[in-house]
Amino acid sequence: MLGLALIAVASDIRDMSLPPDQISPAKPKITPEEHRHRAADRLRTIRLKMAIGREMDERGIITPAGIGAALGIPAAEATSMLNRKQWREGDVALLEAAAARLGMRVPD
Repeated sequence: MLGLALIAVASDIRDMSLPPDQISPAKPKITPEEHRHRAADRLRTIRLKMAIGREMDERGIITPAGIGAALGIPAAEATSMLNRKQWREGDVALLEAAAARLGMRVPD
């Protein structure tokens, strides 16, 4: 507990020694609308990954090299894109492009 108090005091002292224009602002909160948009993107990402995975299984494409070749991107990038757990901005567009390259019909 004392350690946390010392860290807080140390950060306050550092902030006091900096000019006001150099103090980093607090992280801005996202709006409820942006939160809903991100949640919808996360859900779409999950659905696209599952659909692409099913399509690859049906075609017998299971190796990282085969997955990369089917999607037209390096194997490491393809497997990373399909396996990562953390949502990233732009994932939906990448996955939609991958699905289109496989000839899959992607519903809106």
